[in-house]
Amino acid sequence: MLNRNYFTYQTQIYRPTKGVAMGSSISGLITEILLQSLERTHIKLLLDTKRIIFHTRYTDDILIIYNTAQIKLDTITHYANTINNNFELCPTAEQKNRVSFLDLAIIRNTPKLEIDILRKPTTMDTTISYLSNHPQEQKLTAYRFLIDRILNLPLHKNCLENEW
Repeated sequence: MLNRNYFTYQTQIYRPTKGVAMGSSISGLITEILLQSLERTHIKLLLDTKRIIFHTRYTDDILIIYNTAQIKLDTITHYANTINNNFELCPTAEQKNRVSFLDLAIIRNTPKLEIDILRKPTTMDTTISYLSNHPQEQKLTAYRFLIDRILNLPLHKNCLENEW
């Protein structure tokens, strides 16, 4: 299945030279198996030696907290990019004591970390109109998501008030 991987773009048929086709029913599973294997063999070593303090991943978004006295970002990037030729780690460094991960802004206020909701410049505060023809469930989904996020994230008081 991995070798017979074709896709169509503008009436042309292509066969990728590496990887699995995006959208293929098996691509997510193959990716997850490979990433978990790489984490067990490579990331665990960095965690055990305390050069990386914390590592988490959601699909292909990775958050790494590391000890700058023990390892530098360039070293982590070089190490990650030499593990497998098909992967490229493209880090987003902390700026003004903040880094984004998924839809969160993680703020370093020594000695602790705080979490805020990340508002991207393209964020639009709109939802489906109540008067639209959409099913009621679809209209309420955005509100359920926003309320669930407020109730389940450990936001500090100012962020919590702003989010409400």
